[in-house]
Amino acid sequence: MDLPWGDEKTLQFVTNVGLITSDGPNGPNIMAAEWTHHVSYSPGLIAVCVGFGKATLENIQETKEFGVSLASIEQNVVASIAGGASGHDIDKIAVLKELGFKFYPGKKIKTLMVEGAALNAECKLVKEITLGDHMMLVGEVIETASPQREPVAYHKGMYWRLERSVEKPSEKERERIRAVVEKHKK
Repeated sequence: MDLPWGDEKTLQFVTNVGLITSDGPNGPNIMAAEWTHHVSYSPGLIAVCVGFGKATLENIQETKEFGVSLASIEQNVVASIAGGASGHDIDKIAVLKELGFKFYPGKKIKTLMVEGAALNAECKLVKEITLGDHMMLVGEVIETASPQREPVAYHKGMYWRLERSVEKPSEKERERIRAVVEKHKK
């Protein structure tokens, strides 16, 4: 069964927006990837899923490195431009710079990082996994910067700001849950 892009079922997911930067045979590039995941604490690993034939995939496979900048709530324009065109056809970095957005050179990789992101992580490629119609690229984090910005959420094709948290169960409820779990230990 397929879960196609834009289908009401796939629109139920809530994701972040990863701004994936790379530099390689297609030149400096940025793409938006809602499938950007923190997958290990030690070592720190981040996985991004990139469609086949994308300029970003070609750049990363050639250079074995990439940047991950989690878009902040102030970066809806950056995310829209990064996700709205192919790096084969448009110099998205030049477009963003002309619009006033800023980048800085990575400290440990040879690609640009996005200023003003909620998190910046410089990654070295450690694994490629073919998953359906995308390639999952797993990178080991070798440098980070976190400017304390609020990350943007992506849901139902729109950007969202997380305004309030949902309460966790009360201590009394957690005690009741622990008792039931204990009762059903194997």
